[in-house]
Amino acid sequence: MQSIIVEKTMENQISKIMLDIGVPAHLKGYRYLRSAVMLAIKDMRVVGSVTKLLYPEIAKLFGTTDRKVERAIRNAIEISWERGNVSYFEELFGYSGKDGCERPTNSEYIAIIADQVLLQHKGVG
Repeated sequence: MQSIIVEKTMENQISKIMLDIGVPAHLKGYRYLRSAVMLAIKDMRVVGSVTKLLYPEIAKLFGTTDRKVERAIRNAIEISWERGNVSYFEELFGYSGKDGCERPTNSEYIAIIADQVLLQHKGVG
């Protein structure tokens, strides 16, 4: 029971961060990203192998292909990068699009949000 509560709390934290950054909740990529961050929290090794481990696992969960998962996640990240909350983005990532920087990769995005949730869960963030 305790682990279910912890998992739901983390899922809520992920959703809040993603909405605060500016990931639109109606996109498929939103759900895929949230699942990707949850999987990364459970095992950070998936972030190092998104194409072989992470995307296929999410595709299996949602009954789609790993290519569609990658594209939907990339699209959600691009939208948040271009239209999202610049100040919160800078707070989390240390940079933003207004600095002229490239958007973070899918794996960087997932890893940073997962790390932030873990830090919050441990009472550090």
